[in-house]
Amino acid sequence: MRLTAQDDYGFRCLAHLVRAGPSGCVTIAEIADHEFLSMANVAKLMRKLRQAGLVTSIRGKKGGYRLARRPQDVRLSDVLEALGERLYSPCVCERYSGHNTECVHVADCAIRAIWSGLDRLAQTFLSFRTLSDLDCTERAMTRRINRSMPELLKLARPSSAGRPAKGSSG
Repeated sequence: MRLTAQDDYGFRCLAHLVRAGPSGCVTIAEIADHEFLSMANVAKLMRKLRQAGLVTSIRGKKGGYRLARRPQDVRLSDVLEALGERLYSPCVCERYSGHNTECVHVADCAIRAIWSGLDRLAQTFLSFRTLSDLDCTERAMTRRINRSMPELLKLARPSSAGRPAKGSSG
């Protein structure tokens, strides 16, 4: 489970492109200068984002990068996936680094359920946010999040099919 500095930097690069507008074309040097990142790091991130189809590159003297789609059409969950991995993946259990070849809890693990639930919440949250959300103040974004949180929590709940209703004996 991880949210890396590279994820944060990738989002910052995209936020810069969002602020440049639909016709804005921004160079790696401009992004690096504005976000206080190295040009090599920005170049690596922009390459990943281009390969994922989130940005396009324009060659030439007035070249640079721009968004490949409208900001409101790009979910933040897609951005996070393009930059790396989901926050939690079941394959974490396969990469067990203990003394045995596999985790002793591979068949039944409450911890795995916690990480999986957290991932489900994060993916639900990020799928309801788009790049257009990056073009606002922190205060405005906090208000949007607080307003939408009750509905998002409902959507992130696993299906209750097959489970007894709360308060019933089962």
